[in-house]
Amino acid sequence: MKTIVVCSGGLDSVSLAYKIANEHELVRLVTFNYGQRHDKEIDYAKECAERLGVPCDVVDIREIGKVLGGSALTDDIDVPEGHYAEETMKVTVVPNRNAISLT
Repeated sequence: MKTIVVCSGGLDSVSLAYKIANEHELVRLVTFNYGQRHDKEIDYAKECAERLGVPCDVVDIREIGKVLGGSALTDDIDVPEGHYAEETMKVTVVPNRNAISLT
């Protein structure tokens, strides 16, 4: 089965890319630049694609990203420390990011 993986460059999506490459025919990765502060993950997605021998498309949606405010990943808000299940980690959610990426 030919598969494309949406890969943020974070641990979860890079792990998924390797799992798909092992179990199916991975044909490419797609990542998004939505103006995130932690844009080094885009580089990680590119590195992952290179290691897996597939292309990586970087889709520039920074104009859309401008309206995805209110997150520590997009705005000048401190990223809290601790476990993601904690109440304080809600500030790291980027509203509708995944829905936009999948669309």
